[in-house]
Amino acid sequence: MKLNYTQNGNYLLPNLTIKNQNTNGINKYGYLRLHYLKENKKALYTTLLMTNELTNHLISVSKNSEERLQMLMKNYKNSDERLYEKNKEINHIEWSKLMNNYKNIAEEIILNELIFI
Repeated sequence: MKLNYTQNGNYLLPNLTIKNQNTNGINKYGYLRLHYLKENKKALYTTLLMTNELTNHLISVSKNSEERLQMLMKNYKNSDERLYEKNKEINHIEWSKLMNNYKNIAEEIILNELIFI
């Protein structure tokens, strides 16, 4: 990697630029990972940023997190008979409480497995 420098007073500063990349595939898990890297893994963050791999990493984390969430929610629906569609029609509020509870559990698992590693 060849660096070019610019004279600024008595100092030579490297001409570092970051290529614009498409960030449309980054969801909330990707942004949580970005914040975690900035605050806790500064060396990894800097390395990913300088090699233009940060956006790819965040999109990968977003995709993996979303797939994991879908898989966990599917498993929860299949394992708990209170989440069947007939129960949704009978007691909608109880069904919503259970779904929200399972979604919170799944998100906690994702945060511990994929985001904060």
